[in-house]
Amino acid sequence: MINKKWDIVLEDEMKKDYFKKLGAFVRDEYTHKIVYPEYKNIFNALRYTDYDDVKVVILGQDPYHGEREAHGLSFSVQEGVAIPPSLQNIFTELESDIGVKRTSTDLTDWAKKGVLLLNSIMTVIKDRPLSHKDKGWETFTDNIIQKLNEREETIVFILWGSYARSKKVLITNTKHKIIESVHPSPLSAYRGFFGSKPFSKANAYLEAAGTKGIEW
Repeated sequence: MINKKWDIVLEDEMKKDYFKKLGAFVRDEYTHKIVYPEYKNIFNALRYTDYDDVKVVILGQDPYHGEREAHGLSFSVQEGVAIPPSLQNIFTELESDIGVKRTSTDLTDWAKKGVLLLNSIMTVIKDRPLSHKDKGWETFTDNIIQKLNEREETIVFILWGSYARSKKVLITNTKHKIIESVHPSPLSAYRGFFGSKPFSKANAYLEAAGTKGIEW
């Protein structure tokens, strides 16, 4: 389905009844409603960051629900779209943490360097956040996290906000590292996101494990 090792890793999962029902539901939604991201981009996170290449996971909840924003990568929006406040706060912390002043809102380059930008829910109806909640996506993406948990090489899981942090129970392999804080949204960023230094911490964990850090 994805033309990556993910097809092998997730083969059994994609044969399960719930996933078949999810697929039928999603196809019907795209036929009758405006749904984001574009159908061809739903699995971009897995397409750009193959199973063996994952160094860091940044977990989001569901895609941006505005026109032309979402393209299958958590927190990332397509070029030419107004930058969402959460992404702006991520960029502010990135510059404060490691001095990188980023302007491109498209995080595909991160994905190609080993950062799995995974939304727990992979689709959303236009202007209706969480509209595809509890349809089966969470079961599928929880399985992705569990499959990554089985990897022997160290992976850094970056969990921002209470929803992402609830996934800690899936990360039981002590070789992996968890970085967590409040969400970068304007409602919470000043309560512990700013100053949390997730980018330098992630690289420090990777380098301590003998892996090259991410060029953020």
